[in-house]
Amino acid sequence: MTSALLIIDVQQGLCEGEGRAFESDAVIVRINHLAAQARSAHVPVVFIQHESPTGYLEHASREWQLADGLQVDPGDFRVRKTTPDSFLNTDLQALLQLHDVSELIVCGMHTEFCVDTTTRRALALGYPVTLVADAHTSAGNAVLTPRQVIDHHNATLTNIASFGPRVRAVASADLKIAA
Repeated sequence: MTSALLIIDVQQGLCEGEGRAFESDAVIVRINHLAAQARSAHVPVVFIQHESPTGYLEHASREWQLADGLQVDPGDFRVRKTTPDSFLNTDLQALLQLHDVSELIVCGMHTEFCVDTTTRRALALGYPVTLVADAHTSAGNAVLTPRQVIDHHNATLTNIASFGPRVRAVASADLKIAA
């Protein structure tokens, strides 16, 4: 199987201020390590960026930019999106097909929105998913702490069987990305 690493919404605006994602600096370090492994194995690295037409996360704004500290290679791919689903109205599916990708490794920000929605859509499209258990994060919400959101999604997404393909949650230190 050919893998691709999807790095979802690791953008500056989600790494600062009151809405700063939980442990964002540590998550970025883990993502950088995963991306380096992927590049060494010739596995496509895809940065996905959410954008709004105006205001917060407006295209090309400072907040929209990839997060400080995130290591990007000129050979990496970028996908812009406007919904929590990284596949909806984007060229992600065509990109994956072009590179004969058959399984996905997913990490990124705002677990309960874009990581969750993209993971579920990937399953519906037939992609098995490795969710990097300690490389996705959230700012939490009025009901759940960030840690609860992360733990909930690691448990819930791995229990979905109805699509056929499955999600497995793996810690970044235990994940070996190979060609």
